[in-house]
Amino acid sequence: MTYLILNTDTISEGYVILFTGLFIVFSALVTLALVFNYGLPVMLYVYKIITKGKDKKVSEIKIKKDSNFTGEISAVIGAAVHMYTSEQHDHESAILTIKQVKKTYSPWSSKIYGIQNRL
Repeated sequence: MTYLILNTDTISEGYVILFTGLFIVFSALVTLALVFNYGLPVMLYVYKIITKGKDKKVSEIKIKKDSNFTGEISAVIGAAVHMYTSEQHDHESAILTIKQVKKTYSPWSSKIYGIQNRL
């Protein structure tokens, strides 16, 4: 029996790994660039074929007029929005009061209940 022994040095293996990694990274970048550039038009074309309808333009959409909506109603809506946005900010004084508070005993910060408690 004869065995085929491949003698490869570590430098050539490093080059193979380097070029394989670079090929994978740059092919992924090119693929992503193609998807971002040409993916949306293709998806819109497929959507148009699936729905079998033509897209309406903004100029083709007719606006329905409501006769009950008057200028007084829009004025009330505007005033309500103005009052709501002006009430959101509190008007507080810039006086800062600092009081020293004596803390009562808390078992949460007690050192007698530590991890190394040996009874």
